[in-house]
Amino acid sequence: MDAMPQQNPEPPPSTLPPQGATSVPPPPVPMRTTLRRAAFGAVAGAVLVAGAVIAVPDGAGEDEPPTPGPVARAEAAAAAGSPASLSDLTALIGDRQKWVETHPADAPSWAVLGTAYVEWGRRSADAAYFTRAEQALQRSLAAQPGERGNTEAWVGLGALANARNDFVAAKKWGETVRARQPKSWTAYPVLIDAYNGLGEYAAAAKATEKFGALRKGAPALARMSEMYRNQGWREDALATAHEAADRAATPAERAAALHRLGDLAAERGEPAEALAQYDAALRTDRGHLASVAGRARALVALDRTDEALAEYRTVTTKLPRPEYVLELGELYESLGLDGDARTQYAKLRDLLTRARTAGVDEALTEARFEADHGDPEAAVELMRTEWEARRRSSAVADTLAWSLHRAGRSEEGMQYAERAVGTGVRNASYAYHLGMIESALGQDGPARGHLEEALRTDPGFSPLAAPLAREALDALGEPAAGGPAQMEPPEPEPSAEPEPPAEPEPSRETRPEPSPEPSREGGKKDGQEPAPSAAPSPRPGAGATATP
Repeated sequence: MDAMPQQNPEPPPSTLPPQGATSVPPPPVPMRTTLRRAAFGAVAGAVLVAGAVIAVPDGAGEDEPPTPGPVARAEAAAAAGSPASLSDLTALIGDRQKWVETHPADAPSWAVLGTAYVEWGRRSADAAYFTRAEQALQRSLAAQPGERGNTEAWVGLGALANARNDFVAAKKWGETVRARQPKSWTAYPVLIDAYNGLGEYAAAAKATEKFGALRKGAPALARMSEMYRNQGWREDALATAHEAADRAATPAERAAALHRLGDLAAERGEPAEALAQYDAALRTDRGHLASVAGRARALVALDRTDEALAEYRTVTTKLPRPEYVLELGELYESLGLDGDARTQYAKLRDLLTRARTAGVDEALTEARFEADHGDPEAAVELMRTEWEARRRSSAVADTLAWSLHRAGRSEEGMQYAERAVGTGVRNASYAYHLGMIESALGQDGPARGHLEEALRTDPGFSPLAAPLAREALDALGEPAAGGPAQMEPPEPEPSAEPEPPAEPEPSRETRPEPSPEPSREGGKKDGQEPAPSAAPSPRPGAGATATP
């Protein structure tokens, strides 16, 4: 088993900010060069986003052992912008803790420790490590301000803001570092996550392309796959994810790529393929707990609920993320185990309270829970706050739409549901929510189409919602055969028409003179067919209507 990191040394109170570090706006960017260790800072900044950090104490020997140890492996992962295994990350944290005890003024080492705490907190779902990360990063900036070259601490604060779902602050930190070091790749993972969290997908795509130009290999391919997925380009996302898995250099890197392949398969409604990819990820890195959660979802879709329950119990114990606890509660509810479901919902409320205390924004998961299992009006208020704070991702738009629908305001929710579906993401839940809102508004045709799309995209997208989608579709029934009636005007009734009376012969004075050529309208002279027009008639479908 992976050892837990040692207790972080308490920093002096004078170095800590009165409020969360992510709430402090970055300083203005001066036009000056960075000081020494700028190159080191670039590497450290990448680590916190990718999942590992690197630090070498002053005076350390340059020779590396023939067989790299866990700290060296974490350093190598950082240099590549790749995730480190949990055991290697633990070793690196312990190494930096011991170092800063005897070198309290070493700003880069404090930055490394802080960013490692961010990654550990994110991958363990323990928000207490975010507080430790904030303390360590503030110690780093106290020893060497960011304006004097300590950009690794600024990148660390950006990653911390993303981990807390404070995407506005993360964007500011990332853009500050990018303006100071435009040719360094370290700020771009922070910016990509921030832009996606804010729903600024065009900016996220540009940042992803720039990251790929600066940082080749599996990490860049993983980001490209994510970008394609967000744009709805499934084939491109799949091909790029396969390439990332093929080019992975470490077990942790390969496990992350295989997990991504599992997610893509699950979104396509292929649970058996998704399960195979999650299993492969766990064989590569047994500590990849996100793949345990993926296995649980795939097993639910395969109707192997007993196995799914066992996997969910494992992951919610070792990695108690609120969304996993909500999924387990809903699985219990779908099986009629209401008591077990209430236990999970109570656990979820406790996790949400602890997250707020640690400065983590879990409003999205909380609103999803309240909309379906609690107070829909409270869900609306949560999502309104997110929207007004410029957090306008497709997930926020979808949850706001569904919360409004559940609160009895379907017409108001329609615009947000259409926006979520219109982003390009092929998400079965988004299509289901839009279909249900349309059905409530009496728009049976569009509702039928979106409910069919949800079940076609992923027939088992939710143990609670998928059966409701089928019921709603059955209630709508089949569309009328033959399409709308009266597509063409009726044929006139046949009737006996009397012969027209003979017209009198015009007098010589009124007889028209024969025209030497047909009229412009193409009419014919008496007793003559009209001459063909010089211009060809338009073909059916290109400005003219075909007649039978």
